[in-house]
Amino acid sequence: MAPVVLSSVDTFTQILKDLLRKARQVRSKGEIVQPLEKQHFGDRIDHVGEAAGTGLVPTLQAQYAAIETASRNILYDLIATTSIAASAFGQVWNLLDIITLISDADQCEAGLAFWLVEELLDTQTIDGCRIVFDYLESRRERMCANRLSKKDLIILRACNELLRRLSRAEDTVFCGRVFIYMFQSFPLGDKSSVNLRGEYHTENVTTFDEPIAMPEQAESGLMDVDSKMGNTDPEHIGSGQSANTTLENSNATSIEATQPEMLIKADDQPRKTENTEDDPNRFYAEFWSLQRNFAMPTRLFEDENFQELKRSMSSTIRKFQTVNQGLQGRNPSVAVDDTKRGAKRKREDHEQDLSDSFNPKYLTSRDLFDLEISDLAFRRHILVQALILVDFLLSLTPKAKKKLAGKANKSVLYAYVLSDEDTQWATQMRSDIATYLQQGPEGKFYYRMVDTVLSRDKNWTHWKAESCPKIQLPPVSAEDFIDARKGAQKACAAKRIKANPPGSLNLNFLSEGNGDGMKKLSDSERYSVPLVDSFKESIAEDSLDLEMATNDEEKQLLRDARASKIWRTLRIASKSKFKLFDKIEDGSDLGVLFEPEVDESQARMEGVDAGAPEDDPASIGSEQVVSSDSLLEIRP
Repeated sequence: MAPVVLSSVDTFTQILKDLLRKARQVRSKGEIVQPLEKQHFGDRIDHVGEAAGTGLVPTLQAQYAAIETASRNILYDLIATTSIAASAFGQVWNLLDIITLISDADQCEAGLAFWLVEELLDTQTIDGCRIVFDYLESRRERMCANRLSKKDLIILRACNELLRRLSRAEDTVFCGRVFIYMFQSFPLGDKSSVNLRGEYHTENVTTFDEPIAMPEQAESGLMDVDSKMGNTDPEHIGSGQSANTTLENSNATSIEATQPEMLIKADDQPRKTENTEDDPNRFYAEFWSLQRNFAMPTRLFEDENFQELKRSMSSTIRKFQTVNQGLQGRNPSVAVDDTKRGAKRKREDHEQDLSDSFNPKYLTSRDLFDLEISDLAFRRHILVQALILVDFLLSLTPKAKKKLAGKANKSVLYAYVLSDEDTQWATQMRSDIATYLQQGPEGKFYYRMVDTVLSRDKNWTHWKAESCPKIQLPPVSAEDFIDARKGAQKACAAKRIKANPPGSLNLNFLSEGNGDGMKKLSDSERYSVPLVDSFKESIAEDSLDLEMATNDEEKQLLRDARASKIWRTLRIASKSKFKLFDKIEDGSDLGVLFEPEVDESQARMEGVDAGAPEDDPASIGSEQVVSSDSLLEIRP
């Protein structure tokens, strides 16, 4: 009977089933937390190809294809027969662990485990995908440790497909888990999410209601004007079309019935239409038109769009400030009701409102506009978008463009340069936004968080402009590590003092002649202070030799020797002849120091005797005057 020859797929299927039976003995409960290790299977993981037989798989690529087909068949059978909530579904986690071990041993494709996970995610509901993602998060470091370059595209495709299925409004936390998984799986310097070409998300279009005319309000306003002016002619009563023209042309100078400059309310208070935020219809359109600039900032390179942005931003910040002041001065009855609730309850409600204020898509209905404007979280979201746009504009100033000059990635470097006037406006607008964001509950903390994120984002912008150079250093080689360790040990080791270290003096003379060296050191001539006159001849000889010197080196040596002796002479003379130092100019003439000292009293007496003889009448008179003065001084 001829032997039955099994195909390679059937053979690998049987091998994988044997490994699954072994895994079920190790992990019977099928939990996700405990992963399977290589030692649980002995050496069977490393010899999967040998166990199938060399004749069935002629090439390594054929082995990879056979293992992939066998693993997919087993996965499909488990999914079809077992619910993900059942404990028996643990065999799926065991299969994924086994495939990971086999791929680490180079017995199958590196990304096979992620291919199976991608298939598994497509077959599950959102709740089932959460369980699958629990497995991915628990095995992230293990599955991404080896040969990530062959798995990164599969991870991106699987995660992006999952994000398309999720609702960012209802599955916000799950979306965050998916993003965090991708951020942790890829290295920091990976270019997968850098957007090197600087493309904008223009598909995210914000639609809102078109501005509509309000004929009733316009007509009532015009009637009030006419009643105040005393004009009741029907020809001067404006229609809805004329009121709409009034709202669009707020700079009209003539006061006519069809185009009045201001509308009079019922309480006789004038309301000028030149302030956009006072006109709900016009402010609504300008406010939501900001989203076009937020989604595509390069539109502002046209002067018309930039001027429109200035008007819209100024109107928005003024409106927000008005709303903030209005909330602070709200109805006292409401404030009384709030005081009855208690501080703890109010704080908890406020924290919950701010934490649950995420909106993946704004509701642009006109009926909800006033409610949205009154929401602090909504206003902060809008102003953060405006802050990002203003920072983009400030990056186009001449000073900022100099920092990015010469960068390699020209796709994110724009030729547009912001003018001085626009720069001043952007700087002032950023200051106004920063001031507003710091208001309200925890405003300073909120602004500090936003400012920190935007400051770090500037570093990413510079990195992108440089075409994203590698920021991850290669690992240190074993040779370099050994050399560095030896150098550190040598530097920290205790060093022995050498017998004759370099630069040291030879002290053998101290022991020569039965200790005569020490006696020589105790000679009084070595420690007694010399006299000033002892340097006189030596300084004179150095001066003479300096005049006779022939080369620069000899002159320099003589100058140094002469300067040393002059300094020592001055130091010794400072104790007894310090009063003569004002007669010495820069140490050039020390003759006054070497002259013998003369007693001043004796010199004064000798001068008196030589200048005035004894029989001189003038001298006698002066002596008598002096003595008479002395006598007068000592009288009481």
